[in-house]
Amino acid sequence: MLLSGKAHKFGDDVNTDYIISGKYKFKTLDMAELARHVMEDLDPDFHRKITAGDFIVAGRNFGCGSSREQAPLAIKHAGISAVVARSFARIFYRNAINTGLPVIECDTRAIEPGDELEVDLGAGILRNRTRDIEIKITPLPRVMLKILNDGGLAAHFRKYGGFNLE
Repeated sequence: MLLSGKAHKFGDDVNTDYIISGKYKFKTLDMAELARHVMEDLDPDFHRKITAGDFIVAGRNFGCGSSREQAPLAIKHAGISAVVARSFARIFYRNAINTGLPVIECDTRAIEPGDELEVDLGAGILRNRTRDIEIKITPLPRVMLKILNDGGLAAHFRKYGGFNLE
């Protein structure tokens, strides 16, 4: 899986209420509506700045807080191709994979806002084309790559009738 887009950088401990505020996630399940509000508590104009395929880049502990699936789903529906962070809250990490949103762990300190990135999940490499550097990413297990390629866990189960490890 090859992804490319622009970096939108945030700091450490971005919790799920910053990703999608409770004032929205408790009012609607309409993902298009939720997607318009992704990250707005940290950047009110975020939805206007992104282009399909862009990346959210963060520090440590991205996705801490509640375990609701609306956070990764809203990110995905906003057109973000992946979240790149130094580390993730574990429940957010699993919810992201299950909903088909790639989550990439690596050192993000050499990535600046606006940098053009390319991620090769299969090769385990993030290329910062703006700064002409490569960053090794924590490889995803093969089954997780398969789930992501299938569009998430539900799509994977529909396709194979259960887990397919081949």
